Amino acid sequence: MFLPAAIITVLDHFRPVFTETTYQKVVELIVGALLARGRRTVAAALRAVGKSDEQNWSKYHHVLNRAKWSGLQASNLLLSLIVITFVPVGGVVTIAVDETLERRWGPRIRKRGYWHDSRSSSKRFHVSNSGLRWLVFAVVVPVPWTTYAVALPFLSVLLTTPKVSEALGKPHRTVAEVTQRVVAWLRRALAGYPIHLVGDGAYAVIKLGLACQAHQVTLIAPLRMDARLFEPPCRPLEKRLGRPPVVGARLPSLHEVASSPATQWHRSQVPWYGGSLAVRDWATGTALWYSTGKPPLVIRWVLIRDPAGIQPIRAFFSTDIYLAPPVVVAGFVDRWTLEVTYEESRAHLGIETQRQWSDLAIERTTPALFGLFSLVVLIANALFLDGDVPCQQAAWYPKSRATFHDLLFSVRHAIWLHLLFQTDAVPPDLRKVTPDRFLHLLFAVCY
Repeated sequence: MFLPAAIITVLDHFRPVFTETTYQKVVELIVGALLARGRRTVAAALRAVGKSDEQNWSKYHHVLNRAKWSGLQASNLLLSLIVITFVPVGGVVTIAVDETLERRWGPRIRKRGYWHDSRSSSKRFHVSNSGLRWLVFAVVVPVPWTTYAVALPFLSVLLTTPKVSEALGKPHRTVAEVTQRVVAWLRRALAGYPIHLVGDGAYAVIKLGLACQAHQVTLIAPLRMDARLFEPPCRPLEKRLGRPPVVGARLPSLHEVASSPATQWHRSQVPWYGGSLAVRDWATGTALWYSTGKPPLVIRWVLIRDPAGIQPIRAFFSTDIYLAPPVVVAGFVDRWTLEVTYEESRAHLGIETQRQWSDLAIERTTPALFGLFSLVVLIANALFLDGDVPCQQAAWYPKSRATFHDLLFSVRHAIWLHLLFQTDAVPPDLRKVTPDRFLHLLFAVCY
């Protein structure tokens, strides 16, 4: 398949994961998934690249449901490529982690369970839905074509409910326990890089914080206002019987700190949602976060207050006690870019439209589609090294910044130009199109 040099350069990073035969099929499936519209099935990808008459079409299904290749190795290569491309040398690698629900039905999907559907729920109504729950890790990076940060997924782990885990005969692991295993892998994959792991309230777990500190990873997450905080233990002057204390005196709760007139508040501009800056009051301190039966966790807590009093007071914590409070707030704000990635992936890359039912194909397809989001950004960055990505303008929709839809358009445009119009011609301004290619183009536009 004839592709632009920029696309070949990006895809060649993943060649060591596959055999040569499988790699050629993987490239065709990737290009087909980029060009296809609607469902992202293997059949739709083959149609998009003009292989509707392929007699060995089942071999392309085998790439997902039986071929021997490591998804973890592919994730490692994708993570390295993202960091090398967008993170400056010695810079902090900010990784956002969150769960998302892929709504799927069918009795043959063994790892399907019933989960809380945050997309359909509200403050008044709790909605649960059938599907697959994915734990997604993404690198939050700045890109040259917009002022907003972008979350680039590189690893997706399938979660199961306790009931499904029991039916499969496997030990059940919570979100925090799975994240703890990934943290150890991240430290090996990004040796030498400072890492900030940012999550929501589900990751505010003492055991996870201790694991992050052990692997020199900074965890940033919201903190409960009634968290049990303590002073460091005092060392007795003389030896005493019994175990030494692990914590000191109990500190006031964050509710009490927020309402106390003795609390010192500082006012400054902090990075806020939508790529903007907001004026906020903040107070901070260090403490031991302790729960009976677990070692205490040393944290820096940060309280954020809206000077106008419109938004409620919120609390965050960091396992790095030397991290500046505005950096803690900025790290948590960056986590929300992953929600944008979810929405763009569903709208433009066909998440929830694939139809695999075997365990191996399911565990490969959805992570591949999330990884395709990152590949589009990497390819667009290689196509436009100056960062000037063209925006698709309309009279009713003026745009000043390129969005993911513009990136996908640019990548498709580059592929179609090389796929259809690269034929020899005597006049330099003439491009001949063969009948087969002409029918392929009409099919892609009209199907």
